[in-house]
Amino acid sequence: MKKLAKYSFGMGDRFAHQASWQLKAITEIEKNGVEVTPVWNKSNREHTTIGSEPKDNRDAAQKAIEKAGWSKLWFIDADHINMDTVDRFLDSSNFFTIDVASYIGKKGEPSEEEAFINKMRPFIGTLNIPGVGSPFQVTEQQLRNIVAQYLHAAFMAGETYQHIEAAKGKGNFITEVSMDEVPEPQTPVELFFILAMLAHYKVPAQTIAPKFTGRFNKGVDYVGDLETFEKEYEANLMVIDFAIQKFGFPPELKLSIHSGSDKFSIYPIIKKLSQKHDKGFHLKTAGTTWLEEVIGLALAEGEALHFIKELYSKALDNIEKLCAPYADVIDINKNNLPQPNEVNNWTGEEFANALRHIPDHPLYNPDLRQLIHVAYKLAAEKIDQFNKMLEEHADIVGKCVFENIYERHAKRLFIFPSK
Repeated sequence: MKKLAKYSFGMGDRFAHQASWQLKAITEIEKNGVEVTPVWNKSNREHTTIGSEPKDNRDAAQKAIEKAGWSKLWFIDADHINMDTVDRFLDSSNFFTIDVASYIGKKGEPSEEEAFINKMRPFIGTLNIPGVGSPFQVTEQQLRNIVAQYLHAAFMAGETYQHIEAAKGKGNFITEVSMDEVPEPQTPVELFFILAMLAHYKVPAQTIAPKFTGRFNKGVDYVGDLETFEKEYEANLMVIDFAIQKFGFPPELKLSIHSGSDKFSIYPIIKKLSQKHDKGFHLKTAGTTWLEEVIGLALAEGEALHFIKELYSKALDNIEKLCAPYADVIDINKNNLPQPNEVNNWTGEEFANALRHIPDHPLYNPDLRQLIHVAYKLAAEKIDQFNKMLEEHADIVGKCVFENIYERHAKRLFIFPSK
């Protein structure tokens, strides 16, 4: 059966140029004594926007793997798929993120609900989960509310999983279930019953991506109460342990933090709790690679910087359309976005400093960063020109990609033994 290492990174590479630099960051992490499984993720929406196919993603990663002589497992993640989109990914992927968000709140068969509620009756009342400070009090009405909200979503996860298994064979792929791109978070109690539902429908999830309390906006830091997040994250870890014991999930089942890249303020919490409970995690770094490509091209100056400035100007003109698909995971204050005439006077270094995620830098602009994050569609509209620039400035761009993963992510997330 295919398994992730204790720690794994989901790395987006929307234009399929940076796999070697991403893998270089992973190998550098391993030199420091921490094993990390590389996973290249790309969603159906991203493929459709760019005009690529899942095979392109796999081919780029395969080339990097062979060039580096990487001998450990690596994965291609069909990110945020469901029954409507999964077939496109079956041949090229060996990691499937089954996204059930669109099914949450939809009603299934009443008989299915009653059967599951009867199965869960032993957990009504006082629910003690080892490691969680206070027991949960579960009423029948609360259970019914959770079932009404999530059972059909779990049923659809089961349908999707069975479809993938029929094509790939049991044990030949990683299964993740995600429900993060929704307005409301799931509580630890809800997560417990969601896991029970997934077990009920025979989904052997190896990672689960709940919606945590707080804002997980694309490419910028976490917004929320850190103490609340820490309590919730630790309770979720304990819920997963309990679910493994009670429902027979794979022992490597772990939390996945979606839109988890650049959440620097919660990285110390994740690191601390991972060490405390000897637990791993899956972190999706997603589109920050695209942002590093923009930063690299800005630093290249000349025609490349001009291209990036034009892209920003067009993004400003099309902000509503670009932001609409990402409404739950971005939060842009338009008043903080500089006008094109101001940006046109910036040097490449100034543009890079506005975009690069160094929160205490005086030029850093998180609103600009979020807008550029969702503006990759504009680069796709000039794909030949953009690809040519990435190839011409491969070293400067690649070094930005490497530095982002290794310096700003890995060094915050892992304890590297002193050499």
